[in-house]
Amino acid sequence: MKKLIVLGSLNLDLVMTTSKLPNIGETILGEDIQYMLGGKGANQAVAASRIGQDVTLLGGLGDDTFGEKIRKHLAEENLDLTHVKTFNNMFTGIASIFKLPTDNSIVVIPGANHLVDTQYLTEVQSVIQKGNVLLSQLEIPLETVKEGMAFAKEQQMLTILNPAPYHEGVKEIMPFVDIVTPNETEFEGLCGQSWSTVAELEQEMLAWSEANQTQLIVTRGEHGTSYTNHGKVIHLPAIQVKVVDTTGAGDTFNGILAYELSQGMSMDDAVRRASIGASLSVQAFGAQTGMPTKAVLDQTDCA
Repeated sequence: MKKLIVLGSLNLDLVMTTSKLPNIGETILGEDIQYMLGGKGANQAVAASRIGQDVTLLGGLGDDTFGEKIRKHLAEENLDLTHVKTFNNMFTGIASIFKLPTDNSIVVIPGANHLVDTQYLTEVQSVIQKGNVLLSQLEIPLETVKEGMAFAKEQQMLTILNPAPYHEGVKEIMPFVDIVTPNETEFEGLCGQSWSTVAELEQEMLAWSEANQTQLIVTRGEHGTSYTNHGKVIHLPAIQVKVVDTTGAGDTFNGILAYELSQGMSMDDAVRRASIGASLSVQAFGAQTGMPTKAVLDQTDCA
């Protein structure tokens, strides 16, 4: 069955707009605050559901008003939330996002996301089995992601890992990952190297991909996307748009990529559409707000 399973976090995002980040011991005045829905799992699932059907989200919420708000909002998206679990006596995950003029920084407090453990994974194994692609990230316990990816591989599913926020333990998961999608900083963590030129980046990507037998896709912000395919590195430039908020760009990319691959699209076409979708997403404020619908993505892709 062509079904995408997204295993990951659900958060309430506290988005604080400020001209700069404070130094240690410094207090500054911010400009604005907004309460928005997020979590990398929820974001990527929404990005996928906006362009298609058969997307199932797995994760956890607290039994607080934030959890109720998130579930109500996600019910309006084209998502299967049947197995998103509400944990008693636990608060919903929170992400504090510091929105700067051209970028952002994020602090995540896991809350109920931390309870999405291997016991929960056992409870939803029959759900995972119904999919053909599993997408996950690192805002839930590492062991859950590892066992989820291993189980999906046993079921001959395609496994996609977005290694964010980066954790050294992610290297233990790599034997069960078909496609990994770091940004440039996360890829430096994966390969243990930095680079100063595109040629050096290509060299590192090819060496790492071959050593790990894993397809590598590096998202590079305004510089577009670079990915390995048949022993080469292919670079796709980002489309030119007015940047309002970059918060959801990476999640938009991953959600669209995973969905298109779940529907049998080629890697080249899936990466292209995911790159376009990520660029479109930065034109609106909020992680999920700017995520394109299929109609908008199709129109831009054909332009």
